[in-house]
Amino acid sequence: MDIENQNPEHPATLYYDGRCQLCMKEMTRLGRLKNEQLQLADIHQLVDASGLPERDVLLRTLHLRLPDGRLLTGVDANVAAWEYTRYGIWFRWMHWPVLRYVADRV
Repeated sequence: MDIENQNPEHPATLYYDGRCQLCMKEMTRLGRLKNEQLQLADIHQLVDASGLPERDVLLRTLHLRLPDGRLLTGVDANVAAWEYTRYGIWFRWMHWPVLRYVADRV
């Protein structure tokens, strides 16, 4: 994913469950490390969820809306979100076939 040339006026948005302790721990870490091209949005605080899947779907799986409007889910969303940090390369292993199978089920 090439985030170097993205427009900061249209950042990506990662939707997460703000009532999930594990999610909050990762979002706190990601929030400290991310650049301005990624926004974090607590699903429970959304005022306008138009164009997004239903709330229960959002709560079951991590979702990332890219600046071009595409929606990534699960491992793809997680790996892509970490690309907005200097540590993104360290999360790409999650796309390896056997590991992806396991990561998709966690």
